[in-house]
Amino acid sequence: MEIWINPACSKCRSAVSLLDAEGADYTVRRYLEDVPSPEEIRDVLGRLGLEPWDITRTGEAEAVELGIKEWPREPGSRERWITALAGHPKLIQRPIITAEDGTAVVARSDEAVRDALGR
Repeated sequence: MEIWINPACSKCRSAVSLLDAEGADYTVRRYLEDVPSPEEIRDVLGRLGLEPWDITRTGEAEAVELGIKEWPREPGSRERWITALAGHPKLIQRPIITAEDGTAVVARSDEAVRDALGR
C-alpha cells in the first residue's frame, strides 16, 4: 500500500503513526515533492470511486486564486479539475491510502486508516 502525505499535516502524521503501530507494509509518497501526474490522479479517483472535486481542498489560497469553488462539477469539467490538481498538488485532499485490493481511501480518520488496513 502507498500513502500520499504532506508531512506538515497532522492527519497525515496520525495516519502514518497508526500504520506503524499496526505494523503495516507501506510506502510514503510526499505528493507535494513527488507530484502525481494527471494519469495517477485519474487512477486514484477510480480507486476511490470519487470525482476530482470530491478530493479538492477548495479552501486553500491557491484554490481561491483559481476560483475553483465556482467551477462546474460535471463530467465535462472533470479534466479541468484533474489538471488543476496535478498543477497545484496542495489542493489534493490528504492523506490518501491506496490499498492492496486496488481500492483507495481518504484516510482523514483512524477508522478510514483501519478500513484501508483491512482491505
